[in-house]
Amino acid sequence: MLQLGSKVIIVADQYEQKLPVGEYGFIIAYDRNADNVFDYVVRVPKANRNVLVPDEDVELEETLIQLEVDRIERDALIDYALATFNEDLFNRIMKGDQEEIETDNGAKEPLSRDDFIRQVNLKAWI
Repeated sequence: MLQLGSKVIIVADQYEQKLPVGEYGFIIAYDRNADNVFDYVVRVPKANRNVLVPDEDVELEETLIQLEVDRIERDALIDYALATFNEDLFNRIMKGDQEEIETDNGAKEPLSRDDFIRQVNLKAWI
């Protein structure tokens, strides 16, 4: 649950209430009615009205700003990697955490021939 007074952005209008998508608002109340699908009452200053919204239709402003900053940072790193022909940086950015997982698997000791055959037979038996 978001706190009262939190600045939020309306990101969707899933119940087609003609919400001002993309506008900011402030949470002024919770809707505690169990039979209602709405979670918050949001004051939208630009539209000069209060609207009932579900939790999925609003997002904290700080969260959206952080997501945008992360996207811009990633795009800038990709542009830098392409401009400097840095293939390692480009692959690390594009693959993300997959490369770290691969390095963990590569850190194991090489198996002897007998151990390898034993593992293959075990997997084939299962």
